[in-house]
Amino acid sequence: MSQKKRSKETICIQGGWKPANGEARVLPIYQSTTFKYDDSDKMGRLFDLEDQGYFYTRLANPTSDAVAAKICELEGGVAAMLTSSGQAANFYAVLNICSQGDHIISSATIYGGSSNLFTVTMEKMGIECTLVDPDLPEEELAKAFRPNTKAVFAETIANPALVVLDIEKFARLAHSHGVPLIVDNTFATPINCRPFEWGADIVTHSTTKYMDGHATSVGGCIVDSGNFDWEAHKEKFPGLTTPDESYHGIIYTQKFGKQAYITKATAQLMRDLGSIPSPMNAFLLNIGLETLHLRMPRHCENALKVAEYLQSREDVAWVKYPGLKGDKYYELAQKYMPDGTCGVISFGLKGGREAAVNFMDRLKLAAIVTHVADARTSVLHPASHTHRQLSDQQLVEAGVDPSMIRFSVGIENADDIIEDIRQALE
Repeated sequence: MSQKKRSKETICIQGGWKPANGEARVLPIYQSTTFKYDDSDKMGRLFDLEDQGYFYTRLANPTSDAVAAKICELEGGVAAMLTSSGQAANFYAVLNICSQGDHIISSATIYGGSSNLFTVTMEKMGIECTLVDPDLPEEELAKAFRPNTKAVFAETIANPALVVLDIEKFARLAHSHGVPLIVDNTFATPINCRPFEWGADIVTHSTTKYMDGHATSVGGCIVDSGNFDWEAHKEKFPGLTTPDESYHGIIYTQKFGKQAYITKATAQLMRDLGSIPSPMNAFLLNIGLETLHLRMPRHCENALKVAEYLQSREDVAWVKYPGLKGDKYYELAQKYMPDGTCGVISFGLKGGREAAVNFMDRLKLAAIVTHVADARTSVLHPASHTHRQLSDQQLVEAGVDPSMIRFSVGIENADDIIEDIRQALE
């Protein structure tokens, strides 16, 4: 690649895989657990992290690495690693710099699965999490920091709350306390937002969503900007700045520089926990990425039309969509995502919970599924599905309106989607 940065459109098509003379034009599927070497010394150097190469797919695979490189270039990072799911990506991103006795701060509006990961599972591992209202002023948010705080976590666009993150505010807070900002960029994707340009340090993705785009493969990715200075805060991050005795005393920051964070995540966490994507899933993800730059504008265009239609209806109580003028997060969305946000809308009907269920049962084109953010329009009623165990009072306390419908607008014809909504409402 020349010094000039390539456009996102070109990266989607050409990024990651660079075939040599006579090699496959399309990224091959290296469906192999193992890789052969002619001499023992070469294999030993790989195990010592002295050479780069492949020896076992749990640690690295050429198909997965090519796709990680494409996502890395899209985000403007220095290194990336694919994982088996978005949950694994968020888990590894935090665990890579935290251990028992540490503390993290997270936006309270993040996806429920991520919230459970931090407040239930990781809490059992001795890593505490404080959830904060992302809309609070900086001086209030600063009160959540402790001497043992190691990271701040948030989502660019919260799932399903559709809260837009003030990335610069969170980056300032994190950096003033000597810790990195980790941002889950799943809903916006690097087509609509590149958090590194606003001060984020690490980006995660559930590639299951828009990146795959076709509901074929669960996956995740972690991308490092290379901008956070681990050495400047070495007492906070001993895993990166002191010898790793499981790798002959390697100090990651000294040996790998800007590649330190992802090298440690691969050589240590993936070695021991093994949440890898299959090469086949990485291959399918790459096919999805090749049209990401075409699909995201269509998702956003369709979603805005649907949101405006819903807003015009007497039987609709409220509509949340950050691309909609007058939305609470419209101005932040214009700042960070001027070309569009995502294709997900949440809204409520005046008839409440019962009306929501009846409406969904009458839809013909939109499918009731637990998935979100793929080519097909889909719908979910959190009170009946993901939050089914809660009473109406508990739902309100959890910030989920009992009437809330999460509507993921696909890339079909917008008029057909609107007609499906009309017939179901009427």
